[in-house]
Amino acid sequence: MLCVHGLQRTVFGMELRMTTTFPDISISTERLVLRPYEESDIPAHIEMMNDEMVVAWTSAPHPYTAADAEEWVRRIAPAERTEGRGVVLAVTEFLTQRLVGTIHLKNTDWRTRATEVAYVTAPWARGEGYATESVLATAQWLFRRQRFERLELRTAADNTASQQVAQKIGCISEGVLRNAWIARSRTEDGGWTDIRTDLIVWSLLPEDFDSSADQHDDFGHSSFTEWN
Repeated sequence: MLCVHGLQRTVFGMELRMTTTFPDISISTERLVLRPYEESDIPAHIEMMNDEMVVAWTSAPHPYTAADAEEWVRRIAPAERTEGRGVVLAVTEFLTQRLVGTIHLKNTDWRTRATEVAYVTAPWARGEGYATESVLATAQWLFRRQRFERLELRTAADNTASQQVAQKIGCISEGVLRNAWIARSRTEDGGWTDIRTDLIVWSLLPEDFDSSADQHDDFGHSSFTEWN
């Protein structure tokens, strides 16, 4: 007999509880530390979010102000985890401790063990492979430690840099969501205008990840440890 009440299940008198939040976690690779945001990250976060590529491909406020960054660090990012939607991690260099990007797990479905990943790389850190390294480490942690079954990515049709990250970690392209995103484009007077664009849907499953393990090892940055 199986009795289901909310997220609590009782099977033959044994009570099981479904986890609905990620742990307060940090992940380290050979070059990076992925950890919760801190107050000291605010100046670099403001600079990163005002970069032209970030403005073009994200829905973040523009111009991105100190008030926006403070709201992100103090309330929005922590609430993603505590309210069960996902988790936000600041991507920092191991040696310099400077902020070089963001990893955001969102739209998490705890029943199907599936979540979506979004990522941003700071302009001063591009070309180093940090996005690939941080998403790869996050995928390892999701599949091996959290027992997730699906990681999804959505990239705008013209955002080739983001698509290259998906390809490098072994994602499979599943199709196109037509006219499903609003990006931004520069106008002749130097401002910004909204434009409609398609989204490419990518996915990574545990078996995809395991089958391409040798390829991941070629990056030299796939190992990780987790610590609180």
